[in-house]
Amino acid sequence: MAKELLRMEGITKIYGNGFMANKDISFSVNAGEIHALIGENGAGKTTLMKILFGLENCQEGKIFIRGEECHIANPLDAIAKGVGMVHQHFMLVPNLTVAENIVLGIEPGHGQIFDRKQAIQMTKEVSEKYQLAVDPNALVRDLSVGLKQKVELLKALIRGVEVLILDEPTAVLTPQETRDLFRQLKILREHDYGIIFISHKLEEIMELCDSATVLRHGRVSGTIARADMDEVKLSKLIVGRDVVSEVERNEADCGETVLKVRNLSYVDDVGKCLVKDVSFGIRAGEIVGIAGVEGNGQTELSEMITGLLPIAEGEVEINGSTTKGLNIRKIRDLGLAHISEDRMTYGCAPDLSVYDNLASIYLDNQSFVKGLFVNKKVVSEYVKGCIEEFEIACDSEASPVRMLSGGNIQKVIVAREFTSGANLIIANQPTRGIDVGTAALIHKLLHRYTREKKFAVLLISSDLNEVLNLSDRLLVMRGGEFGAQFTDVSKVTDEILGEYMLGIKKMTSEERGELY
Repeated sequence: MAKELLRMEGITKIYGNGFMANKDISFSVNAGEIHALIGENGAGKTTLMKILFGLENCQEGKIFIRGEECHIANPLDAIAKGVGMVHQHFMLVPNLTVAENIVLGIEPGHGQIFDRKQAIQMTKEVSEKYQLAVDPNALVRDLSVGLKQKVELLKALIRGVEVLILDEPTAVLTPQETRDLFRQLKILREHDYGIIFISHKLEEIMELCDSATVLRHGRVSGTIARADMDEVKLSKLIVGRDVVSEVERNEADCGETVLKVRNLSYVDDVGKCLVKDVSFGIRAGEIVGIAGVEGNGQTELSEMITGLLPIAEGEVEINGSTTKGLNIRKIRDLGLAHISEDRMTYGCAPDLSVYDNLASIYLDNQSFVKGLFVNKKVVSEYVKGCIEEFEIACDSEASPVRMLSGGNIQKVIVAREFTSGANLIIANQPTRGIDVGTAALIHKLLHRYTREKKFAVLLISSDLNEVLNLSDRLLVMRGGEFGAQFTDVSKVTDEILGEYMLGIKKMTSEERGELY
Protein backbone atom coordinates (compact mmCIF):
# COMPACT_ATOMS: atom_id res chain seq x y z
CA MET A 1 0.00 0.00 0.00
CA ALA A 2 1.33 3.43 -0.96
CA LYS A 3 2.58 5.64 1.88
CA GLU A 4 0.49 8.75 2.43
CA LEU A 5 2.70 11.86 2.42
CA LEU A 6 0.05 14.54 2.76
CA ARG A 7 -3.58 14.80 3.77
CA MET A 8 -5.66 17.96 4.03
CA GLU A 9 -8.89 17.31 5.89
CA GLY A 10 -12.00 19.50 6.11
CA ILE A 11 -10.23 22.73 5.11
CA THR A 12 -12.48 25.81 5.30
CA LYS A 13 -11.29 29.36 4.61
CA ILE A 14 -13.52 32.44 4.95
CA TYR A 15 -12.09 35.89 4.27
CA GLY A 16 -12.93 38.99 6.30
CA ASN A 17 -15.48 40.19 3.73
CA GLY A 18 -17.43 36.96 4.17
CA PHE A 19 -16.21 35.33 0.95
CA MET A 20 -15.84 31.56 1.41
CA ALA A 21 -12.83 30.46 -0.67
CA ASN A 22 -12.69 26.86 0.60
CA LYS A 23 -15.46 24.78 2.17
CA ASP A 24 -14.72 21.41 3.80
CA ILE A 25 -12.02 20.40 1.30
CA SER A 26 -10.24 17.08 1.79
CA PHE A 27 -7.65 15.43 -0.42
CA SER A 28 -4.45 13.40 -0.08
CA VAL A 29 -1.21 12.73 -1.94
CA ASN A 30 0.78 9.51 -1.68
CA ALA A 31 4.47 8.86 -2.15
CA GLY A 32 5.20 8.21 -5.82
CA GLU A 33 2.02 9.97 -6.98
CA ILE A 34 1.39 12.94 -9.25
CA HIS A 35 -1.95 14.37 -8.17
CA ALA A 36 -3.69 17.03 -10.25
CA LEU A 37 -5.58 19.89 -8.62
CA ILE A 38 -7.91 21.46 -11.16
CA GLY A 39 -10.78 23.91 -11.39
CA GLU A 40 -11.61 27.26 -12.93
CA ASN A 41 -10.21 30.53 -11.58
CA GLY A 42 -11.92 31.26 -8.28
CA ALA A 43 -12.56 27.59 -7.55
CA GLY A 44 -10.27 27.71 -4.50
CA LYS A 45 -7.06 26.06 -5.75
CA THR A 46 -4.76 29.00 -5.01
CA THR A 47 -6.17 29.57 -1.53
CA LEU A 48 -5.85 25.88 -0.67
CA MET A 49 -2.21 25.79 -1.75
CA LYS A 50 -1.49 29.03 0.13
CA ILE A 51 -2.79 27.33 3.27
CA LEU A 52 -0.60 24.29 2.63
CA PHE A 53 2.48 26.43 1.99
CA GLY A 54 1.94 28.62 5.04
CA LEU A 55 0.87 31.80 3.24
CA GLU A 56 -2.69 31.71 4.62
CA ASN A 57 -4.45 30.34 7.70
CA CYS A 58 -7.72 28.42 7.65
CA GLN A 59 -10.65 28.64 10.07
CA GLU A 60 -11.32 24.90 10.07
CA GLY A 61 -9.51 21.75 9.04
CA LYS A 62 -6.35 19.79 9.64
CA ILE A 63 -3.11 19.10 7.75
CA PHE A 64 -1.29 15.80 8.14
CA ILE A 65 2.26 15.27 6.84
CA ARG A 66 3.54 11.68 6.94
CA GLY A 67 0.58 10.85 9.19
CA GLU A 68 1.28 13.52 11.82
CA GLU A 69 -1.01 16.50 12.31
CA CYS A 70 0.86 19.77 11.97
CA HIS A 71 0.36 23.52 11.81
CA ILE A 72 2.22 25.34 9.03
CA ALA A 73 3.04 28.87 10.14
CA ASN A 74 4.87 30.24 7.09
CA PRO A 75 6.71 29.10 3.92
CA LEU A 76 9.95 28.39 5.81
CA ASP A 77 7.98 26.19 8.18
CA ALA A 78 6.35 24.43 5.20
CA ILE A 79 9.76 23.69 3.67
CA ALA A 80 11.08 22.46 7.03
CA LYS A 81 8.10 20.08 7.23
CA GLY A 82 8.76 18.79 3.70
CA VAL A 83 6.47 20.89 1.47
CA GLY A 84 7.98 22.91 -1.40
CA MET A 85 6.38 25.06 -4.08
CA VAL A 86 7.38 26.12 -7.58
CA HIS A 87 5.39 29.27 -8.27
CA GLN A 88 4.06 30.16 -11.72
CA HIS A 89 6.11 33.35 -11.53
CA PHE A 90 9.60 32.24 -10.60
CA MET A 91 11.18 33.45 -7.35
CA LEU A 92 14.76 33.72 -8.60
CA VAL A 93 17.42 36.45 -8.38
CA PRO A 94 18.37 37.22 -12.02
CA ASN A 95 21.86 38.60 -11.32
CA LEU A 96 22.99 35.58 -9.28
CA THR A 97 24.30 32.32 -10.70
CA VAL A 98 22.35 29.08 -10.77
CA ALA A 99 24.34 27.70 -7.81
CA GLU A 100 23.91 30.91 -5.80
CA ASN A 101 20.14 30.82 -6.34
CA ILE A 102 19.86 27.16 -5.40
CA VAL A 103 21.69 27.53 -2.06
CA LEU A 104 20.26 30.96 -1.21
CA GLY A 105 19.34 30.85 2.48
CA ILE A 106 21.33 27.66 3.14
CA GLU A 107 24.69 28.96 1.90
CA PRO A 108 27.70 26.76 2.70
CA GLY A 109 30.68 28.50 4.24
CA HIS A 110 32.59 29.44 7.35
CA GLY A 111 31.19 32.37 9.29
CA GLN A 112 30.61 35.20 6.82
CA ILE A 113 32.69 33.56 4.08
CA PHE A 114 30.63 31.99 1.27
CA ASP A 115 32.06 28.70 0.00
CA ARG A 116 31.37 29.03 -3.73
CA LYS A 117 33.12 25.76 -4.57
CA GLN A 118 30.91 23.85 -2.13
CA ALA A 119 27.78 25.56 -3.50
CA ILE A 120 28.70 24.44 -7.02
CA GLN A 121 29.35 20.90 -5.77
CA MET A 122 25.98 20.80 -3.97
CA THR A 123 24.27 21.97 -7.17
CA LYS A 124 26.01 19.32 -9.27
CA GLU A 125 25.09 16.54 -6.86
CA VAL A 126 21.38 17.37 -6.69
CA SER A 127 21.13 18.00 -10.45
CA GLU A 128 22.80 14.66 -11.26
CA LYS A 129 20.66 12.75 -8.75
CA TYR A 130 17.41 13.91 -10.36
CA GLN A 131 18.69 14.28 -13.94
CA LEU A 132 18.01 18.03 -13.96
CA ALA A 133 21.02 19.24 -15.91
CA VAL A 134 22.01 22.87 -15.26
CA ASP A 135 25.19 24.94 -15.47
CA PRO A 136 25.96 26.01 -11.86
CA ASN A 137 27.96 29.03 -13.07
CA ALA A 138 25.38 30.44 -15.51
CA LEU A 139 23.60 33.67 -14.60
CA VAL A 140 19.88 33.08 -14.11
CA ARG A 141 19.01 36.13 -16.24
CA ASP A 142 20.57 34.38 -19.26
CA LEU A 143 18.55 31.16 -18.90
CA SER A 144 15.53 30.04 -20.92
CA VAL A 145 12.20 29.69 -19.13
CA GLY A 146 12.58 25.91 -19.07
CA LEU A 147 15.99 26.11 -17.39
CA LYS A 148 14.73 28.62 -14.83
CA GLN A 149 12.04 26.13 -13.92
CA LYS A 150 14.71 23.46 -13.37
CA VAL A 151 16.50 25.83 -11.00
CA GLU A 152 13.26 26.31 -9.04
CA LEU A 153 12.81 22.53 -8.80
CA LEU A 154 16.39 22.08 -7.61
CA LYS A 155 15.92 24.83 -5.00
CA ALA A 156 13.09 22.81 -3.49
CA LEU A 157 14.77 19.41 -3.80
CA ILE A 158 18.03 20.48 -2.17
CA ARG A 159 16.04 21.53 0.91
CA GLY A 160 14.75 17.99 1.38
CA VAL A 161 11.07 18.47 0.59
CA GLU A 162 8.95 15.41 -0.17
CA VAL A 163 5.80 17.13 -1.42
CA LEU A 164 6.13 19.48 -4.40
CA ILE A 165 3.43 21.96 -5.46
CA LEU A 166 3.72 22.99 -9.13
CA ASP A 167 1.51 25.95 -10.05
CA GLU A 168 0.70 26.02 -13.80
CA PRO A 169 4.21 24.72 -14.61
CA THR A 170 3.70 24.45 -18.39
CA ALA A 171 2.02 27.84 -18.90
CA VAL A 172 5.08 29.42 -20.54
CA LEU A 173 6.88 26.32 -21.87
CA THR A 174 7.28 25.12 -25.45
CA PRO A 175 6.10 21.58 -26.29
CA GLN A 176 9.71 20.36 -26.14
CA GLU A 177 10.25 21.96 -22.72
CA THR A 178 6.94 20.51 -21.51
CA ARG A 179 7.99 17.00 -22.54
CA ASP A 180 11.30 17.49 -20.75
CA LEU A 181 9.48 18.65 -17.60
CA PHE A 182 7.19 15.60 -17.70
CA ARG A 183 10.23 13.32 -17.99
CA GLN A 184 11.75 15.00 -14.93
CA LEU A 185 8.53 14.76 -12.92
CA LYS A 186 8.26 11.04 -13.70
CA ILE A 187 11.80 10.60 -12.34
CA LEU A 188 10.76 12.39 -9.14
CA ARG A 189 7.73 10.10 -8.94
CA GLU A 190 10.09 7.11 -9.12
CA HIS A 191 12.00 8.63 -6.18
CA ASP A 192 8.72 8.55 -4.17
CA TYR A 193 7.99 12.26 -4.22
CA GLY A 194 4.39 13.40 -3.96
CA ILE A 195 3.60 16.05 -6.59
CA ILE A 196 0.60 18.39 -6.70
CA PHE A 197 0.18 19.48 -10.31
CA ILE A 198 -2.04 22.54 -10.86
CA SER A 199 -3.09 23.04 -14.47
CA HIS A 200 -5.96 24.05 -16.76
CA LYS A 201 -4.66 21.82 -19.57
CA LEU A 202 -6.73 18.66 -19.41
CA GLU A 203 -4.68 16.79 -22.01
CA GLU A 204 -1.57 17.25 -19.84
CA ILE A 205 -3.37 16.03 -16.73
CA MET A 206 -4.57 12.89 -18.51
CA GLU A 207 -1.06 12.21 -19.83
CA LEU A 208 0.89 12.79 -16.62
CA CYS A 209 -1.20 12.54 -13.47
CA ASP A 210 -2.17 9.45 -11.49
CA SER A 211 -5.26 11.05 -9.96
CA ALA A 212 -7.05 14.38 -9.79
CA THR A 213 -9.11 16.40 -7.35
CA VAL A 214 -11.50 18.87 -8.97
CA LEU A 215 -12.67 22.01 -7.16
CA ARG A 216 -15.77 24.02 -8.05
CA HIS A 217 -17.01 27.06 -6.11
CA GLY A 218 -14.61 26.31 -3.25
CA ARG A 219 -15.72 22.70 -2.78
CA VAL A 220 -14.53 19.31 -4.01
CA SER A 221 -16.72 18.34 -6.95
CA GLY A 222 -14.94 15.03 -7.47
CA THR A 223 -11.79 12.95 -7.18
CA ILE A 224 -10.94 10.73 -10.12
CA ALA A 225 -8.29 8.07 -10.81
CA ARG A 226 -6.24 8.08 -13.99
CA ALA A 227 -8.00 5.01 -15.38
CA ASP A 228 -11.33 6.84 -15.23
CA MET A 229 -10.12 10.16 -16.67
CA ASP A 230 -11.33 11.60 -19.92
CA GLU A 231 -11.80 15.17 -21.08
CA VAL A 232 -15.60 15.00 -20.94
CA LYS A 233 -15.68 13.77 -17.32
CA LEU A 234 -13.09 16.29 -16.15
CA SER A 235 -14.81 19.17 -17.94
CA LYS A 236 -18.16 18.28 -16.39
CA LEU A 237 -16.62 18.14 -12.90
CA ILE A 238 -14.99 21.55 -13.46
CA VAL A 239 -18.02 23.46 -14.76
CA GLY A 240 -20.93 21.27 -13.64
CA ARG A 241 -22.26 20.54 -17.12
CA ASP A 242 -21.29 18.87 -20.38
CA VAL A 243 -18.87 20.93 -22.49
CA VAL A 244 -18.37 20.71 -26.25
CA SER A 245 -14.87 22.09 -26.79
CA GLU A 246 -14.39 21.50 -30.51
CA VAL A 247 -15.04 24.42 -32.85
CA GLU A 248 -16.71 23.44 -36.13
CA ARG A 249 -14.51 25.34 -38.54
CA ASN A 250 -15.26 26.44 -42.07
CA GLU A 251 -12.97 28.06 -44.60
CA ALA A 252 -12.18 31.75 -44.34
CA ASP A 253 -13.66 34.04 -46.97
CA CYS A 254 -11.32 37.01 -46.60
CA GLY A 255 -12.13 40.56 -47.61
CA GLU A 256 -10.21 43.83 -47.50
CA THR A 257 -7.19 44.30 -45.26
CA VAL A 258 -8.38 45.72 -41.92
CA LEU A 259 -5.07 45.93 -40.05
CA LYS A 260 -1.74 46.91 -41.59
CA VAL A 261 1.44 46.97 -39.52
CA ARG A 262 4.52 48.38 -41.25
CA ASN A 263 8.11 48.25 -39.96
CA LEU A 264 7.08 48.41 -36.31
CA SER A 265 9.88 48.49 -33.71
CA TYR A 266 10.01 49.01 -29.96
CA VAL A 267 12.98 49.60 -27.66
CA ASP A 268 12.45 49.50 -23.89
CA ASP A 269 13.82 51.88 -21.26
CA VAL A 270 17.12 49.99 -20.94
CA GLY A 271 17.75 49.98 -24.69
CA LYS A 272 16.65 46.42 -25.46
CA CYS A 273 14.88 46.01 -28.81
CA LEU A 274 11.76 43.96 -28.08
CA VAL A 275 10.02 44.36 -31.47
CA LYS A 276 12.22 44.43 -34.58
CA ASP A 277 10.91 45.90 -37.84
CA VAL A 278 7.69 43.85 -37.84
CA SER A 279 5.27 44.06 -40.78
CA PHE A 280 2.06 42.08 -41.34
CA GLY A 281 -1.63 42.47 -42.09
CA ILE A 282 -5.01 40.92 -41.28
CA ARG A 283 -8.00 40.79 -43.61
CA ALA A 284 -11.70 40.88 -42.82
CA GLY A 285 -12.97 37.38 -42.04
CA GLU A 286 -9.53 36.09 -41.01
CA ILE A 287 -7.99 34.95 -37.72
CA VAL A 288 -4.21 35.41 -37.63
CA GLY A 289 -2.54 33.66 -34.71
CA ILE A 290 0.79 34.53 -33.13
CA ALA A 291 2.57 31.76 -31.21
CA GLY A 292 5.78 32.14 -29.25
CA VAL A 293 7.41 31.74 -25.88
CA GLU A 294 6.25 34.61 -23.68
CA GLY A 295 8.63 37.55 -23.57
CA ASN A 296 9.47 37.57 -27.28
CA GLY A 297 7.69 40.81 -28.13
CA GLN A 298 4.08 39.65 -28.44
CA THR A 299 2.82 41.84 -25.59
CA GLU A 300 4.68 44.93 -26.82
CA LEU A 301 3.38 44.38 -30.36
CA SER A 302 -0.24 44.17 -29.21
CA GLU A 303 0.17 47.20 -26.93
CA MET A 304 1.57 49.32 -29.76
CA ILE A 305 -1.36 48.36 -31.99
CA THR A 306 -3.89 49.20 -29.26
CA GLY A 307 -2.19 52.44 -28.17
CA LEU A 308 -1.00 51.28 -24.74
CA LEU A 309 2.62 51.77 -25.85
CA PRO A 310 3.94 54.63 -28.00
CA ILE A 311 5.18 53.79 -31.50
CA ALA A 312 8.81 54.88 -31.89
CA GLU A 313 9.29 53.48 -35.39
CA GLY A 314 6.84 52.20 -37.97
CA GLU A 315 3.13 52.65 -38.58
CA VAL A 316 -0.19 51.00 -37.77
CA GLU A 317 -3.26 51.41 -40.00
CA ILE A 318 -6.78 50.34 -39.03
CA ASN A 319 -9.40 50.39 -41.78
CA GLY A 320 -7.15 52.61 -43.88
CA SER A 321 -6.45 55.25 -41.20
CA THR A 322 -3.17 55.68 -39.36
CA THR A 323 -3.10 55.51 -35.56
CA LYS A 324 -0.17 57.94 -35.40
CA GLY A 325 -0.74 60.68 -32.83
CA LEU A 326 -4.04 59.20 -31.64
CA ASN A 327 -4.95 58.34 -28.06
CA ILE A 328 -6.51 55.00 -27.12
CA ARG A 329 -10.07 56.29 -27.45
CA LYS A 330 -9.46 57.63 -30.96
CA ILE A 331 -7.78 54.37 -31.97
CA ARG A 332 -10.84 52.44 -30.77
CA ASP A 333 -13.02 54.77 -32.85
CA LEU A 334 -11.19 53.48 -35.96
CA GLY A 335 -12.76 50.06 -35.33
CA LEU A 336 -10.53 48.42 -32.71
CA ALA A 337 -11.61 46.15 -29.84
CA HIS A 338 -9.14 44.73 -27.34
CA ILE A 339 -9.17 41.69 -25.05
CA SER A 340 -6.14 42.35 -22.84
CA GLU A 341 -3.94 39.61 -21.39
CA ASP A 342 -4.23 41.43 -18.03
CA ARG A 343 -7.99 41.46 -17.61
CA MET A 344 -7.98 42.88 -14.06
CA THR A 345 -5.77 45.89 -14.92
CA TYR A 346 -6.75 46.79 -18.49
CA GLY A 347 -9.88 44.76 -19.17
CA CYS A 348 -12.26 45.77 -16.41
CA ALA A 349 -12.89 47.96 -13.38
CA PRO A 350 -13.09 45.26 -10.67
CA ASP A 351 -14.88 47.35 -8.04
CA LEU A 352 -17.60 48.53 -10.43
CA SER A 353 -20.70 46.53 -11.32
CA VAL A 354 -21.31 44.27 -14.29
CA TYR A 355 -23.67 46.99 -15.56
CA ASP A 356 -21.00 49.70 -15.35
CA ASN A 357 -18.31 47.56 -16.97
CA LEU A 358 -20.52 46.60 -19.91
CA ALA A 359 -21.88 50.11 -20.47
CA SER A 360 -18.74 52.13 -19.72
CA ILE A 361 -17.48 52.66 -23.27
CA TYR A 362 -20.89 53.50 -24.72
CA LEU A 363 -21.94 56.45 -22.59
CA ASP A 364 -21.30 58.94 -25.41
CA ASN A 365 -23.11 56.76 -27.93
CA GLN A 366 -26.22 58.57 -29.17
CA SER A 367 -28.36 55.47 -28.79
CA PHE A 368 -27.41 55.25 -25.10
CA VAL A 369 -28.03 58.87 -24.12
CA LYS A 370 -31.11 61.07 -24.00
CA GLY A 371 -30.15 64.72 -24.09
CA LEU A 372 -27.64 65.22 -21.30
CA PHE A 373 -28.60 62.03 -19.50
CA VAL A 374 -28.00 58.32 -19.89
CA ASN A 375 -31.02 56.45 -21.25
CA LYS A 376 -31.14 53.88 -18.46
CA LYS A 377 -33.83 51.79 -20.13
CA VAL A 378 -31.80 51.33 -23.33
CA VAL A 379 -28.57 50.67 -21.42
CA SER A 380 -30.29 48.17 -19.13
CA GLU A 381 -31.72 46.29 -22.13
CA TYR A 382 -28.24 46.19 -23.68
CA VAL A 383 -26.67 44.89 -20.44
CA LYS A 384 -29.34 42.22 -19.98
CA GLY A 385 -28.86 41.15 -23.60
CA CYS A 386 -25.10 40.76 -23.04
CA ILE A 387 -25.62 38.75 -19.85
CA GLU A 388 -27.93 36.39 -21.72
CA GLU A 389 -26.04 36.06 -25.02
CA PHE A 390 -22.60 35.67 -23.44
CA GLU A 391 -23.85 33.48 -20.56
CA ILE A 392 -22.48 35.72 -17.78
CA ALA A 393 -23.22 34.08 -14.42
CA CYS A 394 -23.85 36.82 -11.85
CA ASP A 395 -26.39 37.46 -9.09
CA SER A 396 -27.50 40.64 -10.85
CA GLU A 397 -26.19 43.33 -13.16
CA ALA A 398 -25.36 45.30 -9.99
CA SER A 399 -22.86 42.66 -8.79
CA PRO A 400 -19.26 43.94 -8.50
CA VAL A 401 -17.13 42.34 -11.21
CA ARG A 402 -14.47 41.32 -8.66
CA MET A 403 -16.99 38.91 -7.10
CA LEU A 404 -17.29 36.92 -10.34
CA SER A 405 -15.16 33.93 -11.31
CA GLY A 406 -12.29 34.48 -13.73
CA GLY A 407 -14.31 32.98 -16.55
CA ASN A 408 -17.28 35.28 -15.96
CA ILE A 409 -15.06 38.35 -15.69
CA GLN A 410 -13.65 37.41 -19.09
CA LYS A 411 -17.18 37.01 -20.47
CA VAL A 412 -17.98 40.58 -19.37
CA ILE A 413 -14.92 41.86 -21.25
CA VAL A 414 -15.62 39.76 -24.34
CA ALA A 415 -19.28 40.85 -24.39
CA ARG A 416 -18.36 44.54 -24.22
CA GLU A 417 -15.67 44.28 -26.89
CA PHE A 418 -17.60 42.05 -29.31
CA THR A 419 -20.63 44.36 -29.23
CA SER A 420 -18.64 47.59 -29.58
CA GLY A 421 -19.18 47.91 -33.33
CA ALA A 422 -15.49 47.26 -34.03
CA ASN A 423 -14.34 45.00 -36.86
CA LEU A 424 -10.80 44.37 -35.56
CA ILE A 425 -10.22 42.39 -32.36
CA ILE A 426 -6.84 42.08 -30.67
CA ALA A 427 -7.28 39.01 -28.46
CA ASN A 428 -4.25 38.57 -26.20
CA GLN A 429 -4.37 35.34 -24.14
CA PRO A 430 -8.21 35.38 -24.28
CA THR A 431 -8.70 32.09 -22.39
CA ARG A 432 -5.75 32.12 -19.98
CA GLY A 433 -6.68 30.92 -16.51
CA ILE A 434 -10.37 30.31 -17.19
CA ASP A 435 -12.51 27.19 -17.14
CA VAL A 436 -12.94 24.94 -20.15
CA GLY A 437 -16.59 25.90 -20.60
CA THR A 438 -15.83 29.61 -20.91
CA ALA A 439 -12.82 28.89 -23.12
CA ALA A 440 -15.01 26.83 -25.46
CA LEU A 441 -17.58 29.65 -25.61
CA ILE A 442 -14.92 32.27 -26.44
CA HIS A 443 -13.46 30.04 -29.16
CA LYS A 444 -16.88 29.64 -30.76
CA LEU A 445 -17.55 33.38 -30.57
CA LEU A 446 -14.20 34.26 -32.15
CA HIS A 447 -14.85 31.87 -35.03
CA ARG A 448 -18.50 32.86 -35.49
CA TYR A 449 -17.92 36.62 -35.43
CA THR A 450 -15.00 36.26 -37.84
CA ARG A 451 -17.01 34.22 -40.33
CA GLU A 452 -20.47 35.80 -39.98
CA LYS A 453 -19.61 39.43 -39.21
CA LYS A 454 -16.28 39.57 -41.04
CA PHE A 455 -14.22 40.53 -38.01
CA ALA A 456 -10.45 40.58 -38.42
CA VAL A 457 -8.83 38.90 -35.40
CA LEU A 458 -5.27 38.95 -34.10
CA LEU A 459 -5.03 36.01 -31.68
CA ILE A 460 -1.97 35.99 -29.41
CA SER A 461 -1.77 32.91 -27.19
CA SER A 462 0.67 30.68 -25.36
CA ASP A 463 -1.89 27.85 -25.66
CA LEU A 464 -0.74 26.06 -28.79
CA ASN A 465 -3.97 24.07 -29.13
CA GLU A 466 -5.84 27.37 -29.18
CA VAL A 467 -3.80 28.96 -31.98
CA LEU A 468 -3.70 25.72 -33.98
CA ASN A 469 -7.47 25.17 -33.74
CA LEU A 470 -8.56 28.75 -34.46
CA SER A 471 -5.99 30.36 -36.76
CA ASP A 472 -6.37 30.70 -40.52
CA ARG A 473 -2.76 31.89 -40.70
CA LEU A 474 -0.17 31.35 -38.01
CA LEU A 475 2.94 33.42 -37.28
CA VAL A 476 5.71 32.44 -34.85
CA MET A 477 7.41 35.25 -32.95
CA ARG A 478 10.90 34.91 -31.49
CA GLY A 479 13.33 37.62 -30.46
CA GLY A 480 10.91 40.36 -31.48
CA GLU A 481 10.47 39.21 -35.09
CA PHE A 482 8.56 36.62 -37.08
CA GLY A 483 10.55 33.43 -37.59
CA ALA A 484 7.85 31.54 -39.47
CA GLN A 485 4.47 31.82 -41.19
CA PHE A 486 2.10 28.90 -41.83
CA THR A 487 -0.74 29.44 -44.27
CA ASP A 488 -2.04 25.85 -44.00
CA VAL A 489 -2.37 25.47 -40.24
CA SER A 490 -3.93 22.00 -40.55
CA LYS A 491 -0.48 20.59 -41.37
CA VAL A 492 1.25 22.17 -38.36
CA THR A 493 1.92 20.21 -35.15
CA ASP A 494 2.95 21.56 -31.77
CA GLU A 495 6.35 19.88 -32.26
CA ILE A 496 6.90 21.85 -35.47
CA LEU A 497 5.81 25.05 -33.74
CA GLY A 498 8.13 24.35 -30.82
CA GLU A 499 11.17 24.17 -33.08
CA TYR A 500 10.49 27.67 -34.40
CA MET A 501 9.55 29.00 -30.96
CA LEU A 502 12.90 27.81 -29.56
CA GLY A 503 14.85 29.13 -32.55
CA ILE A 504 15.97 25.67 -33.65
CA LYS A 505 14.51 26.54 -37.04
CA LYS A 506 13.82 29.85 -38.78
CA MET A 507 12.23 30.44 -42.17
CA THR A 508 13.84 32.68 -44.75
CA SER A 509 11.78 35.61 -46.03
CA GLU A 510 11.11 33.59 -49.19
CA GLU A 511 9.85 30.62 -47.14
CA ARG A 512 7.63 32.86 -45.00
CA GLY A 513 6.10 34.57 -48.01
CA GLU A 514 3.97 37.69 -47.88
CA LEU A 515 2.70 38.52 -44.40
CA TYR A 516 -0.23 40.59 -45.70
